[in-house]
Amino acid sequence: MPALPLSTAADFPLWVNAAIFFAAAAVVWMSGTRLTRYTDAIAAKTGMGQAFAGMLLLGCITSLPELANCINAGAIGNPALAVNNLLGSAAINIVLLAAVDAVVGREAVTAMVAKPSTLMMATLCMLVLVAVAIAIVVGDVLIAGVGAAGLMICALSVGSFWLASGYDKRSGWSAAPPARERKKKQPDDGDSLQRLLIKTGIAGIAIFAAGYTLSQIGDGIAKQTGIGSGMVGFALIGTSTSLPELSTIYAALLLRRYEMAFGQVLGTNFVNLSLIIVADGFFTGGPVINELGRFEIVSALLGTLLIGIFLVGLLERHNPKILKMGYDSLAVMVLFAGGLVLLYAVQ
Repeated sequence: MPALPLSTAADFPLWVNAAIFFAAAAVVWMSGTRLTRYTDAIAAKTGMGQAFAGMLLLGCITSLPELANCINAGAIGNPALAVNNLLGSAAINIVLLAAVDAVVGREAVTAMVAKPSTLMMATLCMLVLVAVAIAIVVGDVLIAGVGAAGLMICALSVGSFWLASGYDKRSGWSAAPPARERKKKQPDDGDSLQRLLIKTGIAGIAIFAAGYTLSQIGDGIAKQTGIGSGMVGFALIGTSTSLPELSTIYAALLLRRYEMAFGQVLGTNFVNLSLIIVADGFFTGGPVINELGRFEIVSALLGTLLIGIFLVGLLERHNPKILKMGYDSLAVMVLFAGGLVLLYAVQ
């Protein structure tokens, strides 16, 4: 599906943009569902853990729309749109995990995760988000054409990705998985590893093209409806570029690949936050951090709190449910709704 320039999308009638938006969303959904199954099979054939497979394969591939949006927003001189997209996706991805927990409705999703790497990923992701908020407060300076803070956040994100990837083997503690998870069989669809990788690449290309179209059409709809620029990047564009994550999370939880779902969400957040440096590189007006303010600080801290709620649930590993979801998932959704109200007030 071809990507559309921002100006072209804004010139289309609203109903045309809506139709394209839903068509691209359908492509993302189907490709994301297949991508999760391919990743699950690759994890089984290679012996990599679910959390690492979700973080590496799903996390990187589903971040492609955000990469395209960062390049485009930086090039047209609107870096705040790019960063708000990244911060919006970081928070929305957590909310999507809570929402799918309610839809699938089997067990509280945090009660089924037993790998210490998931806890490490959640903790490190919170630290990166706090670092973004601190950088906005302190300000930034250019180094070799990009912001020093952007470089620091990128290095912290990549370092966190690396540190979490091997934590299961290094960890001095472990939690026993639920009995039904111990009996779970590994998938075997008969495809070779090479064929699975080719299918994964095709699905990734489809997600990139459709996801980029979603971000462009979403921006056009935002202009036509008069939504504020901060909320455009955080809510509308953030939601648009998070649709690949929604489909992969849903498929992962249906397959009972709980660590993969968490790995995908947190891995995507690591990749997304490292992309601030990309917006820096394409924006000619100085460090993008200096273009941000209270709205982005609240956005980063909101994402931190949402992850923190799930981290508490992962540590407790209880299985009480309300409205078909864990109490922590409900708390995430309530806090996010309150955060949207606060963001609207500070924009």
